[in-house]
Amino acid sequence: MAIGGKQVKRLGDLLVQAGKITNFQLQEALKKQKFLGKKIGEVLIAEGYVTIEDILEVLEKQTGITRINLELNTIDKRAIKAVPENICLKNDLIPFGFDGNKIKVAMWDPLNIFAIDDIYIASGFEVEAYLATRDEIKRTIERQYSDEQVTKAAEELSKEKQGDSKSQGNVDETFDDIKNAPVVKMIDYLIRNAIEQRASDIHIEPYEKIVRIRYRIDGQLQQVSTLSIDSLPPLVTRIKIMANLNIAEKRLPQDGRIITRLTDKEVDLRVSILPMISGEKIVIRVLSRDGYQIGRSSLGMSEEELQSLDNMTKNPHGIILVTGPTGSGKSTTLYTILNELNDEGKNIITIEDPVEYIMEGINQVNVNTKSGLTFANGLRSILRQDPDIVMIGEIRDNETAQIAVRAAITGHLVLSTLHTNDAPSSVVRLVDMGIEPYLVATSISGVIAQRLVKKICSKCKKEYKASVHEKKILAMDPYEELILHKGEGCAYCNNTGYVGRTGVYELMEITREHKEAILSDKSSDELRDISIEKGMKTLGLACKSLVLQGVTTVDELAKIAFLNE
Repeated sequence: MAIGGKQVKRLGDLLVQAGKITNFQLQEALKKQKFLGKKIGEVLIAEGYVTIEDILEVLEKQTGITRINLELNTIDKRAIKAVPENICLKNDLIPFGFDGNKIKVAMWDPLNIFAIDDIYIASGFEVEAYLATRDEIKRTIERQYSDEQVTKAAEELSKEKQGDSKSQGNVDETFDDIKNAPVVKMIDYLIRNAIEQRASDIHIEPYEKIVRIRYRIDGQLQQVSTLSIDSLPPLVTRIKIMANLNIAEKRLPQDGRIITRLTDKEVDLRVSILPMISGEKIVIRVLSRDGYQIGRSSLGMSEEELQSLDNMTKNPHGIILVTGPTGSGKSTTLYTILNELNDEGKNIITIEDPVEYIMEGINQVNVNTKSGLTFANGLRSILRQDPDIVMIGEIRDNETAQIAVRAAITGHLVLSTLHTNDAPSSVVRLVDMGIEPYLVATSISGVIAQRLVKKICSKCKKEYKASVHEKKILAMDPYEELILHKGEGCAYCNNTGYVGRTGVYELMEITREHKEAILSDKSSDELRDISIEKGMKTLGLACKSLVLQGVTTVDELAKIAFLNE
């Protein structure tokens, strides 16, 4: 059989011919292959005889098969539909497009004639083989086929009649019947796909004739699928059952929780259901149990900012506030700080609404307003538990603020969050909440204001000359040439030009000058001026630095720059 215009040889023979391995090494690997049951390439790599790049280089050179980077190529959904997922998983391959009457397939082992026969039988197309790494293929299979599963499950669910006995919950149904019901498969695939796409939230929104499903990825909502409005009742019922909510209650909002395990990772799903005029809207927040364990080096802080953070956390008592809007990464920052402070010599207690991540060695309390366990009541009890460090999910009212300040003054380190635009405003907010300026000045150790900005996709990142408008935003000389970066858009980043997010920070350490300004009832602008004199970078300046480093774009800077003008 010929591939790429050349006669196929076995991989081992090609590696020997290219001088990558000796014949003796090949024979040794073949012996081990017999009882390991692995492919020869895997054995050779495991034994350290060759690398993945060695194999790809030899295959490309000796067979004329083209190397392809799947993460930079758009995948044709028709090709995905043509070849079943089990064939792809079994043979480490994935179809990605068509060339006339041929189907283009990326393969880890393009010399596997049995795999090529399987593709031909399944799709009816002649195969045009390409080379790709196993990791690239695996990631693409997970992403593409989970999309396809969601689409198929949506189609099945839309076809299912509203009056079908299975959707009504027949008591005689077997476990397999329930597991294979369209609504069950739809929810399972939806959650799995959201996790694989790195989504932070799943939105299920009812309208007059359709149900729209969207994911929030890197802070941006993206549509995934649409269903007929008839699909809404079974979807809502299934999610309510999973979250232990009242399936009969359709007039009041409900909140619940689902804990599930996917690919050896425990995932916490927070469910919020809100009655709308067209039906119940569902938002599911996706929380990975190990999401807080990113380490301070991954927060995105500069060396100077990490030093300021150290100065704040080394204080044995005082309040450290983390401030910013919803979705700005405040919880991740707090949990990262707690994780570093956590040791057996300290008693750390948190009170949260709700507890987002469970941490070993830390005592965590969940607010329950229905039973009377509020932030204020819980905090009073916590202070009788001999804590060294207390974390309050949010300071929302005067009562909680008063107790937090008293706790800090009496020798506790208190961590909490506030919703303000920048660091200096947090001090003024506490005074506005009724805390005496002398107590604020005495208790606060530091404030961290933060935002999240999208990072440029590393796979399609390119340089370009900045426009006059961009130079103006960056406060740069309009006549000086400036090179910036942006993502062109590729398959890896879903054609958005961005992958992932990083933090932008404004760290305000409280100094003697700050305390004097607070006691003199100075404004937040005057506090900001003092902080800048002491070396604080504003959010806008911190983001500008990331733009010039090629981490993010001017568009992302423009979203937060106005805060500091």
